[in-house]
Amino acid sequence: MTELHDLSALELLDLYRRKAASAVEATQAVLRHIERWEPALKATYRLDPDAALAAARASEARWRQGAPVGPLDGVPAMIKENIATRGVPIPLGTAATELTPAAADAPPAARLREAGAVILGKTTMPDYGMLSSGLSSFHPLTRNPWDLGKNPGGSSAGAGAGAAAGYGPQPVGTDIGGSVRLPAGWCGIFALKPSLGRIPIDPPYIGRVAGPMTRSVADSALLMSVLSLPDWRDHMSLPYRQFDWLKLDRDVKGLRIGLLLDVGCGLAAEPEMRAAVEAAAQTFAAAGAIVEPMKPFLTRAMLDGLDNFWRMRAWSDLAALSEERRAKILPFIANWARAAASLSGPQVFHGFSQIMVMRAATNAACQPYDYVLSPTAPMPAFAAELPCPTDDFTRPFEHIGFTVSFNMSEQPAASINCGYSKSGLPLGLQIVGRRFDDLGVLQVSRTYEKMRPAQRPWPQPPRA
Repeated sequence: MTELHDLSALELLDLYRRKAASAVEATQAVLRHIERWEPALKATYRLDPDAALAAARASEARWRQGAPVGPLDGVPAMIKENIATRGVPIPLGTAATELTPAAADAPPAARLREAGAVILGKTTMPDYGMLSSGLSSFHPLTRNPWDLGKNPGGSSAGAGAGAAAGYGPQPVGTDIGGSVRLPAGWCGIFALKPSLGRIPIDPPYIGRVAGPMTRSVADSALLMSVLSLPDWRDHMSLPYRQFDWLKLDRDVKGLRIGLLLDVGCGLAAEPEMRAAVEAAAQTFAAAGAIVEPMKPFLTRAMLDGLDNFWRMRAWSDLAALSEERRAKILPFIANWARAAASLSGPQVFHGFSQIMVMRAATNAACQPYDYVLSPTAPMPAFAAELPCPTDDFTRPFEHIGFTVSFNMSEQPAASINCGYSKSGLPLGLQIVGRRFDDLGVLQVSRTYEKMRPAQRPWPQPPRA
């Protein structure tokens, strides 16, 4: 029998309806599982068992009365630490932050509470969210549960590692260049980066979204039904539109699908990754989709321009800190940002302008297709102690070529496991849709989830 901590949100809700299990039992099971994993994984921040169990007891009482408060009532959830939860400081992954309790829940946290979710605590991230890594100057090193010597990715590091390890079925992360998809790919889970503005977030920013990170497509769809509800605080949010998020059946026959194996710059897809994505494309073709190769569209000028702009954005914040606080920042991040000090105004403006150039090129390349398939990352998970695959602050974004352009183009994009490396590490397939077609990406992902080869069992905690 599957243990409670391994059940999906939908399975738990079914048990609650049938009174075959309670939110208290599920929460206790997940907390016990976290206790076994956490000494090795280090994926949590401000885990709060007492508050979680109090929320679970309230949920249990509601279910006993047949009056659940919302669609996630009693489901254990974790929230990335940069998404504000009232009363909890937001260190942003760095020891340089002054720890001030948040005054209110940010929109994703507010929606989870309103829906009755049991919030267990927060998950880890690297300094300022600017690494695809579990390395942080504030949090302990977060590791990948498939191989503790490997990296979970980032910046939603703890959410990705925790989802794969069984830290509850409903983690939520954020993504500005690949930060839910890269951990999903390296940890073997599913994650959706929605269209910009589909999930209200505070503070909003160019390319920045919140997104579900779950073991199954259906659990992410369930989360979307809650997270996409409107919130006035996001001045970049889309007009609210009610979807039947759990209507996931989709015939892919006749769909025109682009296969992107070379994005144009950055690290090339390694042979194992390329082969896994090609096999996934063949699976779609066998189901009747029309799969066509795509030409590269990302250029070095686009990627370097974005890098320069983000460096200056970071340096403007870091330069305002005292020397004492700045010295606490992860050296990789400090060195990366400091390089912007020599940039001229025209260079920074040119970098910012590359966002729109990248957006136009991405949109034009995807226009002929209903959906696009690509690797999520060019390689399997890398060493846990590294800040990024290149370990070079002058070339920090070489691995995000397949993901970052879809943040700038505001298109929905998901990562789903499509196989394993020879050493047993998960390999991620990215599925991209046209702007606003979030439900379509979920549907195509669910279709692939049903067609893909059998998945390996989820990793288990190391023996004491």
